Amino acid sequence: MKNYLDFEKDIKVLEDEIEKLKDPFNVEGISEVDTKKISEIQAEIDNKLKVSYANLNDWQKTQVARHESRPKAKFFIENLFTDFINLSGDRKFGDDEAIIAGFAKFENKSVLVLGQEKGDDLNSRLKRNFGMMRPEGYRKCIRLMKIANKFNIPVISFVDTPGAYPGIGAEQRGQAEAIAKSIECCLSLTVPIISIIIGEGGSGGAIALASANKVLMYENAIYSVISPEGCASILWRDPSKSPEAAKAMKLNASELLRMGIIDEVIPEPLGGAHRNKEQSILSAKAVLKKYLEEFSNYSKEEIYEQRKNKFLTIGKQKSFVEFLTTDQNITKKYNYFKLLSFNYLKNKKKLLFTFVILLSIIFIFNKFL
Repeated sequence: MKNYLDFEKDIKVLEDEIEKLKDPFNVEGISEVDTKKISEIQAEIDNKLKVSYANLNDWQKTQVARHESRPKAKFFIENLFTDFINLSGDRKFGDDEAIIAGFAKFENKSVLVLGQEKGDDLNSRLKRNFGMMRPEGYRKCIRLMKIANKFNIPVISFVDTPGAYPGIGAEQRGQAEAIAKSIECCLSLTVPIISIIIGEGGSGGAIALASANKVLMYENAIYSVISPEGCASILWRDPSKSPEAAKAMKLNASELLRMGIIDEVIPEPLGGAHRNKEQSILSAKAVLKKYLEEFSNYSKEEIYEQRKNKFLTIGKQKSFVEFLTTDQNITKKYNYFKLLSFNYLKNKKKLLFTFVILLSIIFIFNKFL
């Protein structure tokens, strides 16, 4: 059974109509399938999908990123890699089912694959803790990334999480420390790390695996410091303000690319990745191949420096005012003030001389009175 979002109600009606037309049995018995009518309705559906998905707002993109039929990390791992060997445990506490991790082959080359997995049904979601990793999950990733670094094996991570698990047990076992250590490990490696945000990229739970040389993002994915609901609860004490929060947070791929936080936007099929998972796989395969080939020409020192410079330059090349809606007015006021200051310094001597003359005139005038 297909799941439809709020803005897809018209599409649902049309697709239900197609299903009825495809059924050769009706109340009168067997009938012919009207292929012409089906083609016309399908063309109408494609047009509606094209229009609606081209004009999604940030809250609607958040809904698409969370779509339960959206391809998950497990699907990408099964269809992109061969000879995958799943590895478990952090050698300190236990295993975390929210992360799938292991070594595999991509284009006949060894890679380490890390994938945050949400699950496909209720049982698997409970088992995977809805993709929210615990400290042992991050420590497992750290353990495997160090092995990959030792044997010069590139790292590929698939990010899809609402955030790190905030439970009491996770905090008792050092959740914040585990996330910080994972970020530190990512930044210190001398092998390339390529991270793909396939759905939700939430908070430190995402950046713990996305401190990479190249951060790629699917067109309808989101990447933010907090969920829109969490932001609305903090700022307005009202979760119903989530759409306004999503807009203010600039969590969509195009905005993040403009600000230099991510490196490339991966286009999605018509109607989102959940409508054509095979095409999504092909898109991911193309970008992974491109960047792995690019980094094959880098030395270890160059890989490390590229990653370090990438994060050091975020927010540095452009001033904050350039991202404000009133940036033109601010720039004009700033330039006007700058011009006045320049003219004042340029004519400082003239102004001083004029001021002395005026004081002298006033003094003489008062003396004769």
